[in-house]
Amino acid sequence: MRVVPRWALISSGCAPVVLVGGWTVAALLQGPAYDPTTQTISVLGAYGAEGFWVMTGAFLALGLCHVCTALGLRPAALAGRVALAGGGVAAFAVVLIPAPSSGGSLRHGSVAAVGFALLAVWPVLAADRGGAAPWGLRPLPSLVVTAVMGVGAGWFLIEIQRHGVAGVAERLVTCIQSLWPFVVVASCLLHPDNSGSSK
Repeated sequence: MRVVPRWALISSGCAPVVLVGGWTVAALLQGPAYDPTTQTISVLGAYGAEGFWVMTGAFLALGLCHVCTALGLRPAALAGRVALAGGGVAAFAVVLIPAPSSGGSLRHGSVAAVGFALLAVWPVLAADRGGAAPWGLRPLPSLVVTAVMGVGAGWFLIEIQRHGVAGVAERLVTCIQSLWPFVVVASCLLHPDNSGSSK
């Protein structure tokens, strides 16, 4: 088995921290006008938002974390690594095409949807069908987490349409999406075959 470098644990572990930390600080800067239950994260990164610069930095850091993790996750199937890196690139694109200060944006929504989709399918694409794979790269856990993310994304779309708790749904899905790479990297590092140099 190809060795996972220890720095991949740092990049994957930073992803949920920068995402949750970013939206928390940006929401505090936005003040009581922002409702995290019903409003999306993109609202915090919109032009004119008080926490625009914080959310922009968080999206850039998140994208960099996913790209670095994809580079280090050598035991994963190439298609999964490409999808994870693509999810990171989509975070960069969200910065380049932020949500408008009011109303929706097809361009921003499309970029965000591509990122959601890539980060939802990467676990199943990265799965190792061999019998001795680390737990996080085995087919069953990979399929289950992809299904959970898919259901969460469906819930988010329903809540957006009905003007419900879209903020809650989005945060749940993005937390899972940002945390799963860390789980996979940790399972690889704990796997008995992950021996040797960790440069």
